[in-house]
Amino acid sequence: MRLIARFAKDKKDFFEVIDVFDKEIKRYKVDKNNPVLETITTKYPSAIWMERIIKDEFGIEFTGSFDNRPAIKHERFPKDIFPLRKDFNDKEINFAPFEEYHYEEISGDGVFVVPVGPVHAGIIEPGHFQFSQAGEEILHLEVRHFYKHRGIEKMAEGKNPLEFRKIVSRISGNESVAYQIAFFEILAKAGGGVIPESLKRKQAILLEMERIIHHLTDLGFIPNDAGFGAALSFMSKLSEDARRIMAKITGHRFGFDVIKENMQINRKILNPFLDNLKKELEFFEDWIIDIPSLWDRFDTTGALSKQKAIKYGVVGVGARASGIKMDVRDNIFYEKYGFKIQLGKKGEVADRFKVRIKEVFNSIEMIQNMITEKNEEFEFGEFEDGEYMSFVESSIGELFMYMEIKDSLIERFYVRDPSFINWQAFHTTIYKDIIADFPLINKSFDLSYAGNDL
Repeated sequence: MRLIARFAKDKKDFFEVIDVFDKEIKRYKVDKNNPVLETITTKYPSAIWMERIIKDEFGIEFTGSFDNRPAIKHERFPKDIFPLRKDFNDKEINFAPFEEYHYEEISGDGVFVVPVGPVHAGIIEPGHFQFSQAGEEILHLEVRHFYKHRGIEKMAEGKNPLEFRKIVSRISGNESVAYQIAFFEILAKAGGGVIPESLKRKQAILLEMERIIHHLTDLGFIPNDAGFGAALSFMSKLSEDARRIMAKITGHRFGFDVIKENMQINRKILNPFLDNLKKELEFFEDWIIDIPSLWDRFDTTGALSKQKAIKYGVVGVGARASGIKMDVRDNIFYEKYGFKIQLGKKGEVADRFKVRIKEVFNSIEMIQNMITEKNEEFEFGEFEDGEYMSFVESSIGELFMYMEIKDSLIERFYVRDPSFINWQAFHTTIYKDIIADFPLINKSFDLSYAGNDL
């Protein structure tokens, strides 16, 4: 089975830990007086961060775990405060004495450490990368994130679901539409409604536009990190054109607050853009494929084997580039509008680059097939108490969202962003590569920091 998420809830008399797999859901009651549960990290390594966060937020210990270090609790966060317990309602906390975080490092003759981040030489989000090096060769990498923790799960508690939509829209900028669709689907289920086909098509159009924008950006930056700046110039124009089209058809460049009960998409604006984008992308593909020095950098670099991808539960482009047939869109609805899953073979930078090109072409085709003038409105019914889940294929990969409603208000809100899974497998891709290739490999995955850290 593939692990999708492990998270916890504070019930009245006990803690509940929920394991969501692709084939089943398991639940465990944890005694509040002795909050201990057995780890699953020996079988599912992607549960490492999940369990560390549960420990930080609820105080639950995991026996048998090989990594009990804090995750979201940085060096001066009080260790005796557990923010997602129901009895924690403080608006401010006092700093604790500094407690050093111990990185995983390799020692030995000629081995040295290269820390990168969390502040970087660019307008990007914070994340720390701790390299153990022997000359240029990377021996080990630890990825440490959670510098952007905003307390969104706590913020959701007690909120009216409709009032929380604006926050959901802004959790991760390059996945805003995906987050909104996931939340919309949960609200529809809670209200007992069925989303009309025409509205689902309009939502899917914007989701594919978001994917196009993200992929175009990556198709410029990946060659740029291999020293081919001309590709970045070319793709920057196309991605900016796409952002402006998104703004014209939705009112916002990033598509914030666009997934609504009634949506209109202007065919006259969208069609000419898509026709031109297809021609430009065909030119780009012919041009870029014929630059041997570029493919010397792409081939054999940053390899994620199919075996490792399965072991870590990798999703999205990262999984498909390694030959794993996994995409939330692989269903009847998308297939009738032209969806075709795009796969690589070796999981190298080259594979992730090529998969992105193919997916942009496929997104163009699907959008053209989905455009409709039909206008069916949808109205949410009264939200029934209960647990609800949704899955959406964001531009990065499978997005999982969970919400429990109690007394018509949000009792528990949880998201497992695709980046949360993929970041944990990232370190396996850089062994035998040189540190100069790190930016190239990193950009070939292009994972989110904000989505990773609610």
